[in-house]
Amino acid sequence: MTAAREKSLRAERSGAGDDERHAGWVCVGVITKPKGVRGAVRITTFTARPGDITAYGPVHDRPGGQAVPLELGEIHKDGVVATIAGVTDREAAEALRETRLYVPRSALPEPAEDEYYHADLIGLRVELADGSAFGTVRAVHNFGAGDILDVARADGAQEMLPFTRAEVPEVDIAGGRLVAAPAEATSGQKERPGRKERSGHKERPGRKERQ
Repeated sequence: MTAAREKSLRAERSGAGDDERHAGWVCVGVITKPKGVRGAVRITTFTARPGDITAYGPVHDRPGGQAVPLELGEIHKDGVVATIAGVTDREAAEALRETRLYVPRSALPEPAEDEYYHADLIGLRVELADGSAFGTVRAVHNFGAGDILDVARADGAQEMLPFTRAEVPEVDIAGGRLVAAPAEATSGQKERPGRKERSGHKERPGRKERQ
């Protein structure tokens, strides 16, 4: 889930972004449903490559929670089928439906220059060039035309802000802020196609580069 202004760890195609920003932890997948009758589960992954969900060490059932020992089976475009130690039937697998899987942020490689994990973007204050408050990043999406920041504006409206250098000229992760220069004010649910300049990544888990 990276965004480059690499796809941010794939919050661009899921609702993961709303739940991703936990101090020190990144959501790398979610158990969606059972597979078969012997306890296997389907997992939607938010990593750049689905099989990488186990590449960063044990996954946990919540930030700082219990480790979930995964053994990967089938790997698909958007996820994997896995078995979990101690889960041996469909009923036990069903009980895990919607369980989000996390890894420590420290387990992830540092993103390249001008590349950002979705989890690091979500929650940032959004300011205009004059320092005035514009809103807060609540999610990162990608509908096929580049990464888009979903901003909850200070006036209560919603802004879909393309994650490009032109419209997001400054990203200050350490300072908890970014500077926006929206080309046109767009509020409500209206969406603008994002310009493919910076892109967010999956979080590899998701990094996002800006282009």
